[in-house]
Amino acid sequence: MGRVLIVDDSRTSRRMLRNIIEGAGHEIAGEAVNGEEGVKLFRELSPDAVTMDITMPVMDGMEAMKEILALDKNARVIMVTAVGQKHKVVEAIRDGACDYIIKPYSASDVSDVIKKVLGCAP
Repeated sequence: MGRVLIVDDSRTSRRMLRNIIEGAGHEIAGEAVNGEEGVKLFRELSPDAVTMDITMPVMDGMEAMKEILALDKNARVIMVTAVGQKHKVVEAIRDGACDYIIKPYSASDVSDVIKKVLGCAP
């Protein structure tokens, strides 16, 4: 199982993701409230994967993902976005994101993507 860093400005979203990810048997490496803090924690914690909200204050998820990938080209970043931001998802995948989760999401959506990204899927 893997260590996951959650980056989301919404406390509710972070709590939901934490519960789902821990429930799937993974460890939460840390939580960040914006992209800038997410990059800092990625550097400090070296998580196995990152869930990255796209829309956040200070530094958005797209910029944070690019900075993380500049630090580690093999970083596994999963973008989290609202319905209606399909163009952002396409751009994120093109720029190096491993996968994405669309809000509102189910526990199985999140755990399936985490398993796939961490290489735990059969």
